[in-house]
Amino acid sequence: MRISIVIAALAIALLPMAAGAAEPAYGPELQGFAYPWPVSHYRFTSQGEALDMAYLDVKPTKPNGRTAVLLHGKNFCSATWQATITVLTGAGYRVIAPDQIGFCKSTKPAHYQYSFQQLAGNTRALLESLGIGKVTVIGHSTGGMLAIRYGLMYPAEVEQLVLVDPIGLEDWKAKGVPWPSVDTWYRQELQTSADRIRDYERATYYAGTWKPEYEKWVDMLAGLNNGPGHTIVAWNSALLYDMIYTQPVVYELGDLTMPVLLMIGDKDTTAIGKNFAPPSIRPTLGNYPALGKAAAARIPHATLVEFPSLGHAPQIQDPEAFHKALLAGLVR
Repeated sequence: MRISIVIAALAIALLPMAAGAAEPAYGPELQGFAYPWPVSHYRFTSQGEALDMAYLDVKPTKPNGRTAVLLHGKNFCSATWQATITVLTGAGYRVIAPDQIGFCKSTKPAHYQYSFQQLAGNTRALLESLGIGKVTVIGHSTGGMLAIRYGLMYPAEVEQLVLVDPIGLEDWKAKGVPWPSVDTWYRQELQTSADRIRDYERATYYAGTWKPEYEKWVDMLAGLNNGPGHTIVAWNSALLYDMIYTQPVVYELGDLTMPVLLMIGDKDTTAIGKNFAPPSIRPTLGNYPALGKAAAARIPHATLVEFPSLGHAPQIQDPEAFHKALLAGLVR
């Protein structure tokens, strides 16, 4: 990063503190924000970088012998799976929920070539370190893209894929979204604030609704972006957005060999780079009722579950309805 960009970023990072804003501030690895279970750490070297992948390993009281791996989305962390972890462990599953490298409580490297293949490889290495073989992989949002890549790379190790409002069911570039450079993403991420996060989540994640319990997840993201590691957090976020935009998985859906449970909130309108797209193209992006049906038709062993009134995060917006459908749809 050029010195001028870094100086500008530092100035922006100091604005909330200078203004006396009440927004929280957490460390670059989300220090100061408590998770609902003890956090474990998988330390490894990748691309010449010493990395620390934080993860939750929550064991059931009455094991059923199965393990579920939960993959979070771009603006989520392993902790945001709290309700789902509780339900799955109650049903007998051991649950592994990592914070991917670049996210949340895991390392934010200064130099890393992000790819879904790399993140899938990191996740597989974590599971191997724990002696875990075949798993049920549940991915939400960007985690859905990662789950698809994991299923394509390690089909023998996946009992079932569960895709919860996965992004990447369309190729935004092919639909006319212009390429945003990493520097463009970086400038955008430096402007992140609690108000912007809340407004976006209200419109997209929760279909125009809001509940007080959603606020802690705004607090989590805003605090991460307001803290002393603000610039490295924003830089990694920019690299991750570039990964998402440039590495579509939609063309490979037909290659998935395992059962796939596709869970779609029909009020979801998520599309990466939509704000950069011409106004004439924006209404054509993120049409999840159509995207869900098209994806289910392309996946050989798919079961589609739709939530007509829910948005991008059905597991948080209506946990009762979501978890009822999830447990009913899991392979016995």
